[in-house]
This record gives sequence, C-alpha cells and structure tokens, in this order.
Amino acid sequence: MYMSSYAVQINPPGVLPILTADQVWKGLEMKAAYAVPFVPGMTRCVVLEREGNTLLREISIPSGDFRERITFYAPVQVQFERIGSEGFIHNTISESEAGLLLTFTFGIPFLGTGAGSEEERAKGDSMRTSYVEAVNATLRKVRQMVESKEL
Repeated sequence: MYMSSYAVQINPPGVLPILTADQVWKGLEMKAAYAVPFVPGMTRCVVLEREGNTLLREISIPSGDFRERITFYAPVQVQFERIGSEGFIHNTISESEAGLLLTFTFGIPFLGTGAGSEEERAKGDSMRTSYVEAVNATLRKVRQMVESKEL
C-alpha cells in the first residue's frame, strides 16, 4: 500500500479571506456530503445513509466508482475509508507556528503492483499530486463560500 501525508497552509501569506478552523471544518463536512464542487474530476457524490458521526456515500472519479464510509471527528478530522479495499484518506485541521494547517494522509493499494516497487511509487506519486490539488481546491471553494456569505 502506498502511503503519503502532506500539509497545506490554510492561510498562506497574501491569500484572503483568512479562514477560521470552524469555517474549514464546515467546508469539510459539506465536502463529505457532496464533494463535486470541491474535488476536481469528481462527477458524482451520493449519500446513501447517515448515522451518528458517519455517512456512507458513492462517488465517481476518473479512476472509477467507489463506496466510502466517512467518519467525522469534530472539529479536527474527517476520515474516508474505501469500502471493499484497504484505501483511506484522513483530512486533519491542526494549529502550528505557521498557522492553521490542513493535512491529508492517505493509503491506497494498487492491485497488481509490487509493494515498494517503482510502479507503485509512480502511481502513488500521481495520486498524491491529485490529492494536493483536491485539498487546495477545497480551500479555494471554502474561501469562495466565505466571500459570498454562504458559509
């Protein structure tokens, strides 16, 4: 399984409006329920059930259709687990000396590739690039929603 973790500064210098942790959390909740406006390339996101701090959804992205169980650990982490595989993604809001960070950590198995192989690294690195863009797109969408008073 390819594993990676990356932190994005939520409020880098010169980017406005400044987002609060609460605004980012609300954006992550909205993204979990309907991710299409937040994630480039996602064409479908349907919630199948909600119970307590979890929801089950189906999504369509360029690499395929997936079912995910999402667990909310308010107000700092959203955990996405792929049903039927070992894949997972965690989005975590944290504080640091550099300000608020949004860290994503993921593990994705690539069937038919050897663990630690060059092929696995290439596929994983490509996936990591897509996830960095998805995190940045999420923050852009939250910023847009704050500016338009939707959030």
